[in-house]
Amino acid sequence: MTAQPITTSRLPSLTGLRFIAAAMVFAVHGASTGVFKDQAVAADYFTFFGNAGAVGVSFFFLLSGFVLTWSARTGDTARRFWRRRFFKIVPNHVVTFAAALVLMSLVSVQIAFPQTLANLFLLHAWLPDVSYVETANTVSWSLSVEMLFYLAFPLLIRLVNKVRPNRLWYGAAGAAALVLVLPVIAQHLLPGTPHYSFLPVSWTQIWFVYVFPLSRLLEFLLGMFMARILLTGRWPGLGLLPAGLLAVAAYLLPVFVTFNQLYNYAAVTVVPLALLIPAAAAADVRGRRTWLSTRTFVWLGEISFAFYLVHSLVLTYGHRIFGSQPNIFGQPTGPAWGAPAGLAFLAGCFAVSVLLAWGLYALLERPAMRRWSRPARAASGARAGVAADA
Repeated sequence: MTAQPITTSRLPSLTGLRFIAAAMVFAVHGASTGVFKDQAVAADYFTFFGNAGAVGVSFFFLLSGFVLTWSARTGDTARRFWRRRFFKIVPNHVVTFAAALVLMSLVSVQIAFPQTLANLFLLHAWLPDVSYVETANTVSWSLSVEMLFYLAFPLLIRLVNKVRPNRLWYGAAGAAALVLVLPVIAQHLLPGTPHYSFLPVSWTQIWFVYVFPLSRLLEFLLGMFMARILLTGRWPGLGLLPAGLLAVAAYLLPVFVTFNQLYNYAAVTVVPLALLIPAAAAADVRGRRTWLSTRTFVWLGEISFAFYLVHSLVLTYGHRIFGSQPNIFGQPTGPAWGAPAGLAFLAGCFAVSVLLAWGLYALLERPAMRRWSRPARAASGARAGVAADA
């Protein structure tokens, strides 16, 4: 175990990992919108990618806590911090929200007022009603969760910084243990019916484990502890390769071992993901060049937030261009494709999403951050260059 605190630096490998996580979310939404005519092909695709989105989202929540702690500024104020997060999140959200409403209007999808308003103000993750999540730009529920993280961070960072270095692992273990307890609570204390779509669990159970902001705050807190562990020299030196293999093994475990669906949302993979993030960061700190830190992956990571916000709209309305109406976790009511054509459709949607994300990042996200997120004089002691800002 490293005995001395480390020097902070850029974290390009984490930036690259962000795009891997965003691509995983794309993969599950591709599976759930009903692309393949052959039900056997659709089932095989969903077997391998059905949990990809949950793993990607869990990674984002862990990474958010890690990076914000890693890049915390000495002498920073809550107001400055909230200003930076506002201009990172809200401009992209408002534009993609407006785009969703326009697209819904063009295809005559009913716009429900209370659900849409909750979506706009990023309050919808707090409401255990599926109609609030499945409206407008559906992926924005995770931004509703992130808003709690940002509101709580100025207080949480003070508390985490007060934990003695030799006790940080206890804090991390406690946060991880609580994540593991959540599906137990949902399974035994919340109503299990009616089932949500074809899943053998209810929406109330899914909401509590997967969407409820207070539940997901535990992963954010775990990410904060992992950052402090690395910063204070308490990281045991687990390499990126073994950490990555452990994460892949945990991802594949539900493919071969049947778990209650509630455990697949975070519990099965939270510990391996929590180890993967500091392992990648440690490689960057040591100056080791990884394939994740190449220019291409860093660029893809930089546009990953915009990619995340546009990809579901591209998939949903890409279907409609071809005359189908995708239903979440169901087959479309119009044309579907054989395996080659279905994969070509997904590849096309992926490419369009990358192009739109590039435009959104270059024309809105990056200019907004540069123009409005920083006061005239930056807070002193900044750990500059943390490109993985989640």
